[in-house]
Amino acid sequence: MRALAIARASGRRLVRDRVSLFFLIVLPIVVIVIVGAVAQGFNTFRVGVVNLDHSPASRQLVAELGHSAGLVVVAYADLASLDKAVGREEISAGVLVPRGLGAAMADGLAVSVSVIAEQANNTQQAAATRVTSVVDDFGGRVEAARFATRYGGSFASNLGRAGSLSSSTPGVRLDSQVVHTAQGSLPPGYEYSAPTELVLFVFLMAIAGGATIVENRRLGMFERMSAAPVRPRTIIAGESITYIVIAAVQSAVIVAIGAVVFGVSWGNALAATVLLVLWCLVGAGAGMVAGTVFRTPEQASAIGPIVGIVFAMLGGCMWPLSIVSTTMREIGHATPQAWAVDAWTNLLSNHGDLASISRELGILALFALGFFAVATYRLKAMLAARGA
Repeated sequence: MRALAIARASGRRLVRDRVSLFFLIVLPIVVIVIVGAVAQGFNTFRVGVVNLDHSPASRQLVAELGHSAGLVVVAYADLASLDKAVGREEISAGVLVPRGLGAAMADGLAVSVSVIAEQANNTQQAAATRVTSVVDDFGGRVEAARFATRYGGSFASNLGRAGSLSSSTPGVRLDSQVVHTAQGSLPPGYEYSAPTELVLFVFLMAIAGGATIVENRRLGMFERMSAAPVRPRTIIAGESITYIVIAAVQSAVIVAIGAVVFGVSWGNALAATVLLVLWCLVGAGAGMVAGTVFRTPEQASAIGPIVGIVFAMLGGCMWPLSIVSTTMREIGHATPQAWAVDAWTNLLSNHGDLASISRELGILALFALGFFAVATYRLKAMLAARGA
């Protein structure tokens, strides 16, 4: 009960501090939304189109480009403006629909649709590949319309019928299955960013939040609690509850935004929940240690984030540990971040469950116990020194 009373008092002080609330709650939300939008944008390309034909067939092709997943079509008046836009990278690729496209297709003649992209630009080449895929699909429907026209009907009507049938007729399904292999990194895009941002922010904000404990020490609040008397471990437990609640709120927000806004799958529900709880405990323990190590709130606020970012870099939050050397990988696993990222990799990339990440969970539990033990020892020593 005393621990809960301490937690309530700490929580009230935190709620009254709007600056702390901004950095602990609002800032992570803003960052993950921006990162998610940028990561999602890597799969969407702006494509410029110059339609010199304006026939029903060319308009259908442009419409299909616009309806294709991952393509946003921007109309241009002439080839010169299209080339300039591609050169300035205002668009990812350009498409030139030539004059006479509709007539040539109706007459069975070959016709070329030009796709403009720089060969040295990987983004533009990816956009060109997607555009080419749409054009090839359209070409298949053109061939179907030509074949049908031999037996009746106009080419235009048969092309429209081929388009409607292609959307309703089941295609050939190709399934692939990778056997006896395991991925060593998280999926690309926001599937990678979401769990690593969670690991980064919970730990970083907990360490920076150690400034609150430093301030309590400076004001002599722990000494007054000890006079109650309240044991150091009770003080640690009470302060830890506040940190755990903050970490849990941050985690819940990141998980919710990732799942609802960006469609991130967090893997096995039970395993993910246990992993989140343990990581909240690790973050809370690290924050308590920071509160007993730093001498002033300014030190905690300035040095804490640097420590959190360095740990995140070593632990694979900035880049996959699978791409670094064996030595750096071993150094990275001296941080709890590496074990947390390993667990998320197992859950999200390899469809793991609670049993498959039991080793990582055990090591994270040891990190949490170690942090709390160090914080309790240091606080007890400080109180004893003050009492002496």
